[in-house]
Amino acid sequence: QDQLVESGGGLVQAGGSLGLSCAASGRTFSSYAMGWFRRPPGKEREFVAAISSTDSTYYADSVKGRFTISRDNVKNTVYLQMHSLKPEDTAVYYCAASRLSGRYYSYRARDEYGYDYWGQGTQVTVSS
Repeated sequence: QDQLVESGGGLVQAGGSLGLSCAASGRTFSSYAMGWFRRPPGKEREFVAAISSTDSTYYADSVKGRFTISRDNVKNTVYLQMHSLKPEDTAVYYCAASRLSGRYYSYRARDEYGYDYWGQGTQVTVSS
């Protein structure tokens, strides 16, 4: 992928919902696994959710049941739908693409070093 561009961030009240999008350039989007990571203020970047090229999904325990990752290979876009947002979800959210597949990706889906391309990030702020 040449470029990943996130959009949809913003300010939302606790308990609210927000949807993020990540548009990818390039003609081989469908062969890439895609992930969402986030960097909370003053903390390290952490895994949020991921989806393989065959639509297997992975979630961090902290977001399971509240966030949903999906992809549209026609639009070259991956989405992160976030519900029941909490102040601790406040972070810069990054989209990433991985060339890994199959079991190799399943081992690395939650590891930022398993990803080859990154977007610039979009800020999500959840107010209490």
